[in-house]
Amino acid sequence: MKITFKGDYALKAVLDLALHYGGAPVTIHEVAKHIDAPVKFLEQVLLDLKRGGFIESRRGKVGGYLLSKPPEAITIGEVIRFMDGPIEPIACVKEGYSKCGDIYKCAFRGIWKKVFQVTSEIVDNTTFEDMVKEISAAQNIAAYSI
Repeated sequence: MKITFKGDYALKAVLDLALHYGGAPVTIHEVAKHIDAPVKFLEQVLLDLKRGGFIESRRGKVGGYLLSKPPEAITIGEVIRFMDGPIEPIACVKEGYSKCGDIYKCAFRGIWKKVFQVTSEIVDNTTFEDMVKEISAAQNIAAYSI
């Protein structure tokens, strides 16, 4: 799995909108500031996320971006696959792959399958709500003092 800059910014943008879920729309400049992204590049990322059904935009004076679904309904894996494609570390791990004559005697295929399974388990079972809770818990720990 290779996450591109575009994929990374997409994950960060969705997380930022998840952190603001239920509130007013967040402007592109606010998102860019929160995730330290160039506005011009972020425009492309947000447009892709909108096409993918992850976010929606509101026009006008109080416009901006917000999630189109609750954070618990969006997984990290969905966003990664949408932005950057399959998460398999190598093509032969895909179900039904048949372009390699050595596929059944390959010593590494089993390892790549395990890597794929573990990676999938994590990204497909981690929602943006989970991430919001993790960040909130970390902030509460950091704010605690004696």
